[in-house]
Amino acid sequence: MTESLHIKGGRVIDPANGGDGIRDLFVENGIIVDRKPSGAVEIDATGKVVTPGLIDIHVHFREPGQSHKETIASGSRCAAAGGFTTVVCMPNTSPVADSPATIAWIQERAASTAIVNVYCTGAITRGLAGEEMAPIGALANAGVVALTDDGRCVQNHGVMRRAVEYARQFGLPVMDHCQEATLSADGVMNEGEWSTRLGLPGWPALAEDLIVARNILLAEETAHPIHCQHISSARSIRLLRDARRRGVPITAEVCPHHISLTDEGLKTFDTNFKVNPPLRTPADIDEIIAGIADGTITILASDHAPHAPYEKEVELDRAPFGMLGLETELPVFLEILLHQRKAVTLPRIIEMLTINPAKLLRLDRGTLSTGAVADITILDPDHAWTYDKNDSPSLSRNSPFHGFPLRGRALTTIVGGKLVWDLENGFRN
Repeated sequence: MTESLHIKGGRVIDPANGGDGIRDLFVENGIIVDRKPSGAVEIDATGKVVTPGLIDIHVHFREPGQSHKETIASGSRCAAAGGFTTVVCMPNTSPVADSPATIAWIQERAASTAIVNVYCTGAITRGLAGEEMAPIGALANAGVVALTDDGRCVQNHGVMRRAVEYARQFGLPVMDHCQEATLSADGVMNEGEWSTRLGLPGWPALAEDLIVARNILLAEETAHPIHCQHISSARSIRLLRDARRRGVPITAEVCPHHISLTDEGLKTFDTNFKVNPPLRTPADIDEIIAGIADGTITILASDHAPHAPYEKEVELDRAPFGMLGLETELPVFLEILLHQRKAVTLPRIIEMLTINPAKLLRLDRGTLSTGAVADITILDPDHAWTYDKNDSPSLSRNSPFHGFPLRGRALTTIVGGKLVWDLENGFRN
């Protein structure tokens, strides 16, 4: 049940409307209003930052089929604890989300168990096999917000071109996991000095760069948006920068681990540092942050990828790729981009976590406009704390950030006018 709220005295940052200043915010019947409702519950936000509810367009909640790793319920609690009010799930479930029936199952499960807004993507190809297009029209009618074969990459350029052209008819953005399979092959980490030292097969940045270049050409040819997921390579940033300057409808996202960790993290063979695309080099990080600073990168996301402990506690080459991300996403971005590098302003970070992803996927979220749904995050960009993976609501524990000192944290998460989580009292349902 929603409450009437009076959020008092916070610094309200609303990039959708260019707002940044100290003011009060009012909520009634789950909607942002321009006056104080009678009987409103007061939330003191003095000295804190009030933003539109944060949005993450790249998460894996593992249902259906892999609920030992995560469920929509547990994943949504991770999102709320990280300050996220809206998430977008990837289709590499079991069965793959390549049919209206599977999409309907996920939507129904989310409606009954999630405490944040959960949207679905649909697969580009049947079974993520990269050979035959999924029923894109039927998926659009079922309510997917984008198409992606995330977890894999469509290798057949003809299939990818037809899929983008068909997606254009339904106004669906295409998101792509950029990985050329013959070059990455059996790679388990970045190809470079550390893979040589450790005697491990490498995953070269070129495997990402080739697909980014392919997607730029397809976006230009079809005049339809393509979004490159979890960019990790310096050369990919340079390719994207040039294309965007030419007006190509190409966008990209960056994840926290790709600006805070390097391939050296694998020197102890800790499988929590094994992710796809792999952690790369300090030079890649420098170029990625430059790409964030100059607007080449417009969206930040987590690629929250839970795996059960027994799956990760094996030899490095046998362990699955992926790490938890939702609870540490905002703090890592604030720590690296705002505090350490001073690369961008706080309003710019909020923009990349709210209105930019909302615009890409045409979601009616990401704004504090009067009349908008009251999805709100209250945060403290200077809150000092240490992440403990054992406190996570996730069913998994595969985080490389365990024990990391961080600055910045969500304090309160409000979804549709309902306070669902706050740091002091935990979950409210």
